[in-house]
Amino acid sequence: MGAWAASRAVLAAPEPVRTESKVMHRVSIALAAPHSLQHLPLTLADRLGYFGQSGVAVEWLPHESGAKALANALQGQAHVVAGAFEHLFGLHQKGLSYQAFVQMGRTPQLSLGVATRLDVRSVMALKGARVGVSSLQSSTHFMACHWLMQNGLLPEDVVFVEVGSSAGAVDALRAGAIDALCNPDPIMYGLEQRNEIRIIGEARTLVASRKLMGGPVPGASLWARSDFLQKQPELTQALSDAVVHALKWLQTAGLTDILKTVPPSHWEGDRAIYLGAFEKLRESYGLDGLFASDAVANAWQAYKRLPNRSGGNRPVLASTYTNSFAAKSKTRF
Repeated sequence: MGAWAASRAVLAAPEPVRTESKVMHRVSIALAAPHSLQHLPLTLADRLGYFGQSGVAVEWLPHESGAKALANALQGQAHVVAGAFEHLFGLHQKGLSYQAFVQMGRTPQLSLGVATRLDVRSVMALKGARVGVSSLQSSTHFMACHWLMQNGLLPEDVVFVEVGSSAGAVDALRAGAIDALCNPDPIMYGLEQRNEIRIIGEARTLVASRKLMGGPVPGASLWARSDFLQKQPELTQALSDAVVHALKWLQTAGLTDILKTVPPSHWEGDRAIYLGAFEKLRESYGLDGLFASDAVANAWQAYKRLPNRSGGNRPVLASTYTNSFAAKSKTRF
């Protein structure tokens, strides 16, 4: 069964499990780069017990790229995806009704760097280079294309190499298998601090992201099939509550709080690098889980500029997200 055909398969509805204190809803979430700072709100919601408090038992389905996490959902193996918002445009163009229901990031939280062994100082000098991305059709691939096109190159002017979003990406750079890399933090920040890459494109901060994308855009989000949201409103609300609670906690958390909460396995072997990467991204996290219509419109305009993205059905942008769940969560925390 092909990936798009498999999207029609229906994953069995999550069965609630009653504990002594409350009914726990089981849900599977597919996500890329689970240790990346893009998913820090999920890590916090898990470690601080907010999912459990909201009545949710989460099964995590980790992948090396957003495209593979999406494929996992389309094959009926995951109820929810934690990933880049722009995937929703491609789904709607193909007539697949998915909706984002809580926003975790307000920028792509990605950067593009070139190996310092090369005398390359700008994106324009990447012509003919091997550029590592988590996978084709992932947010790292999309963002690398944006940087190339903004600097007068086309995606076909480089060779994209799929390297994942964990240790394999670092190994590929160090082995000389790639010349440049687009990935999330803390991987990119760590390579930069060790003087192994030179950052030539950055979409971590609000200012840098808006300059590249032409305005504000939504970042990492939780999204699922529209019919899932309709049939499982209590479960969806519980997920939204846990994430928004974590976002609120994050607004006043100090670095010591982060270290106490995030497990060492997420630090990439260096807690100072992890905290430095977090500090660069702190402003980019969502405040209340809500989506802004102008940010979604800007994201669509940017997505349309990518090669071969303007065909198919034009998405009804208001149908790509819902604020009904996050709005309720906002009143609770």
